[in-house]
Amino acid sequence: MNEPIILGIESSCDDTSAAIINGNKILSNIAANQTVHQEYGGVVPELASRAHQQNIIPVVEKSFTKANIQQKDISAIGFTRGPGLLGSLLVGTSFAKSLAMSLDVPLIEVNHLQAHILCHFIEDANPMPPKFPFLCLTVSGGHTMIVLVKDYFDMEIIGKTIDDAAGEAFDKIGKIMGLDYPAGPIIDKLAKLGNPDAFTFGKPKLENYDYSFSGIKTSVLYFLQKQLKENPNFIQENVENLCASVQKTIIDVLMKKLEKAAKDYDVKEVAIAGGVSANSGLREAMQNNVEKLGWNVYIPKFEYTTDNAAMIAMVAKLKFERGEFTDLRTSATARYDM
Repeated sequence: MNEPIILGIESSCDDTSAAIINGNKILSNIAANQTVHQEYGGVVPELASRAHQQNIIPVVEKSFTKANIQQKDISAIGFTRGPGLLGSLLVGTSFAKSLAMSLDVPLIEVNHLQAHILCHFIEDANPMPPKFPFLCLTVSGGHTMIVLVKDYFDMEIIGKTIDDAAGEAFDKIGKIMGLDYPAGPIIDKLAKLGNPDAFTFGKPKLENYDYSFSGIKTSVLYFLQKQLKENPNFIQENVENLCASVQKTIIDVLMKKLEKAAKDYDVKEVAIAGGVSANSGLREAMQNNVEKLGWNVYIPKFEYTTDNAAMIAMVAKLKFERGEFTDLRTSATARYDM
């Protein structure tokens, strides 16, 4: 039996992406990024949806060209139904429905958060995929959660943020420091040049596996306000140490909860996913636990960490095998439970 060839479409936030998968192998994974949001310090929903409308046809066409696949070869179309920005999701959903109807192929809706986790099963995401059950720290600009993955579509959220996501905290703290948006990658780069123990910031104290990052942001804000009164150039003179200290604080919080969950659930298979999983400090902390705690660690390729259509296509392939299709009455949803 020939493996299905599936087109995946992702448009949940500000990246327009299309990918083609054959079995578990990605043939193309194309993305168009939106730089228009940088001057606003964050994603502007209306501008994002307009950019998706401009980008989606060229991106899909390029995905076919790179994969050397024709539209008639497609077995199904998978798309991000949610969660995300509604206007952005509507563009991808409408396009997927229209193309599926014109090609007379099945339509498969995909949960964006499930896709981040299941990207680990793409053929070249890891040397080996994780074994069930495994824990996955799913951490991005919009979400931070610890998920117990019992099977492909049997997932339990055992911990999540009660306020800001970790990626959001990086961006907000970066804004306080005068860094460009998105600040996460900039902080990561500068942190490599600084002393992570130079400054100490407050950490939340929650009893379970839940996270909180708003307090860290406030701690940094008050610290900088005090220092700037004494030295107006404090940030510029200490930016590398500040970035290193901020990054260490956020990663320490992330890892402490993850280590507790792994111990309590007696799980050695541990993965990370989402945009912040590209952070070098978090990756290093995960690798340290291979020897320290005996974990089997799974860290996806960089191209599968950010919002991308390859992960959407991967989930669509798994659903295709199960015959889990949707019809043209489906609609985008900003909130979509796992």
